[in-house]
Amino acid sequence: MAILVDKASRIIVQGMTGRVGAAIAARMVESGSPVVGGVAPGRGGRKVAGLPVVDSCYAAVAELDATASFVSVPAAHALDACLEAIDAGIEVIVAYTEGVPVADAIQMASYARARGVVLIGPNSAGCVSPGMANLSDLNDAYMRPGRIGIVSKSGTMTYEVIDALDAVGLGQSTIVCLGGDPVTGSGHTEMLERFEADSATEAVVLLGEIGGRSELEAAAFVARMTKPVVAYIAGRHAPAGKRMGHAGALLGSPEENAPGKIEALRRAGAVIVDDLTAVGKAVRRCCAVPT
Repeated sequence: MAILVDKASRIIVQGMTGRVGAAIAARMVESGSPVVGGVAPGRGGRKVAGLPVVDSCYAAVAELDATASFVSVPAAHALDACLEAIDAGIEVIVAYTEGVPVADAIQMASYARARGVVLIGPNSAGCVSPGMANLSDLNDAYMRPGRIGIVSKSGTMTYEVIDALDAVGLGQSTIVCLGGDPVTGSGHTEMLERFEADSATEAVVLLGEIGGRSELEAAAFVARMTKPVVAYIAGRHAPAGKRMGHAGALLGSPEENAPGKIEALRRAGAVIVDDLTAVGKAVRRCCAVPT
């Protein structure tokens, strides 16, 4: 099993005829991910990476049985693209686009929740279940199937953790990168709930950073989990009022700093690590996960 995407998923790329969309589609095909086509308004009938392009998400659902979408369109069109995918019946959407206006992100996130659709992002690297399906820009070559779930705000930190897990012989069940914008469609809690219910996941790595309340809200659920959680929070030495990389990595209320989040997660029972490279050994120590 896995969460969000697996071999039964039918993936499309919105913006497939663009430079980035075409590159993502080609990589998906090469890796064996179950991508079935793409969407580009007015360009239906073309092919990219040997796959059909249709004019709308409605056509993608009707003709290609699409269930998941990777949205790679200009920021000005991201809201329309996501709303169309939701209305068409797409079940899982990764909004890869950066620079989406906050008002648009709020609208797409609230609409997705109202319709029961999983929206990851905007500004998300995506999600991947190694060996089954890759709905992300993460490189399959660095991942391997296993029983550790990862939920992260950062694609870069995720690569570091994948390497740390690999060093101790552990692979991943599913990796979810939530995105680093101030408003995203999904938070840590929603993914922790899915990992807790997933029989293929034995332990979870939670990666967070300063800014926002996603990690603080997740702590309440961590306290109720039966599976071990290893957590790392970036930005311990971030100066107040200084944005650190992601648009959402900006200190707000005092508890949104790294010490506040670390303490909340520690009280909830998470194992806290001070160094990303220590994640693998921490996971190995706190649970009996087969290699």
